[in-house]
Amino acid sequence: MSDSRPIGVFDSGIGGLTVVKALQEILPNEEIFYLGDTARVPYGNKSAETVERYSLELAGMLIREKAKVIVVACNTVSSVSIPKLRASVSVPVIGVIEPGAQAAVAITRNRHIGVIGTRATIRSGAYENALRALNVHVQVSSQPCPLLVPLIEEGLLNDKLTDQAIARYLGPIISNGIDTLVLGCTHYPLLAPAIGRALGSDIKLVDSARNCAVAVRNLLDRQSLRAASSAKGKLQVALTDSADNFLNVARDALNLDIGDVELRTLS
Repeated sequence: MSDSRPIGVFDSGIGGLTVVKALQEILPNEEIFYLGDTARVPYGNKSAETVERYSLELAGMLIREKAKVIVVACNTVSSVSIPKLRASVSVPVIGVIEPGAQAAVAITRNRHIGVIGTRATIRSGAYENALRALNVHVQVSSQPCPLLVPLIEEGLLNDKLTDQAIARYLGPIISNGIDTLVLGCTHYPLLAPAIGRALGSDIKLVDSARNCAVAVRNLLDRQSLRAASSAKGKLQVALTDSADNFLNVARDALNLDIGDVELRTLS
């Protein structure tokens, strides 16, 4: 049994391409259709009701592309919209928060986990809820990092200014005694080397993008939805508005073969 339909991936912008990169590495035979809502990014300052409405619209667009699974490559959407999406579409839905939380709980040694993300994601408490649902004894130290996404989108991945911002944000939670740090934003894997340097060797880094890709692989295996092993995976990217500089940053930093980008009109 094999299923040649694409994996549908959506994000409020283009940060979710880090999830696409992880999917390509773990599932090289799969076709991926990526939809970025660049017309309405960012979602972090929107109400939960608005984020739900946007996410249902994007999921519907992916269903029309015959997606066999929908991957929510956005922490903001994952924190508020997963239940509504699962109740509204006929294919499996996977977000980035649950896989990241599961990986963090599995590797922590002292049960003190740090989480960094945008203000909206940290304010939602979604990671704290997911982590404590897995282990009630887990201690969570969360830190919003509002400057990191703009620095990444400007391409300042190896810059002293970015290193200073990372040190400023991580200092308090490192001092709190965390032994594991979850990257709670799909932009952040692009800064994994710099964040790893700031953490040192004693603190483990959890890349929620990669763990989301692993969860997708496991789901495809459970439900016999994998593409044929002889299939050649490909990536199709559609955006709801013209891309900003980050598309070039993602292309260069992730070595993604993006090709021609389609524009999709929102209703």
